[in-house]
Amino acid sequence: MADSFLLLLTLPAALGSGIVAGIFYGFSSFIMRALGKLAPHEGIAAMQSINVVVINPAFFAAFFGTAVLSLVLGGFAFFGSEVAGAALLVAGALLYLVGCIGVTMVFNVPLNNRLARVKPESAEGAEVWRHYLVTWTRWSSVRTAASAVAAVFFIVAMV
Repeated sequence: MADSFLLLLTLPAALGSGIVAGIFYGFSSFIMRALGKLAPHEGIAAMQSINVVVINPAFFAAFFGTAVLSLVLGGFAFFGSEVAGAALLVAGALLYLVGCIGVTMVFNVPLNNRLARVKPESAEGAEVWRHYLVTWTRWSSVRTAASAVAAVFFIVAMV
């Protein structure tokens, strides 16, 4: 019973981690570079719009739904007795929760909030944008790697 219950939770956790990794991979590998080639005020305006539009049920289901699954799986594997693949489930959960959710909340969200407060065509905006492009992308790459490796751990735990 416990094994089939874990399998039913691990599969969507692996899928969600993979989806989130793909989203962040797109930003880290080409979207931010494309925005960086625009005039600062255009890049700022585009990213400000993205940061508003991303707050939607589909993204939240993948991003936070995977976090909930990670909490449940990690807790069950950590405290459960003799759960097959327990170490992989705990590792995947921790990677997703710390490397994806934690990094987002501690680093990317504050950068997004700072960018939201600037006027795109201001000198301050251009200065914030230069810092934002490098720093936000670096942390997004961390989120990409953490989510992707979490997906791998979840998948291997099912085998």
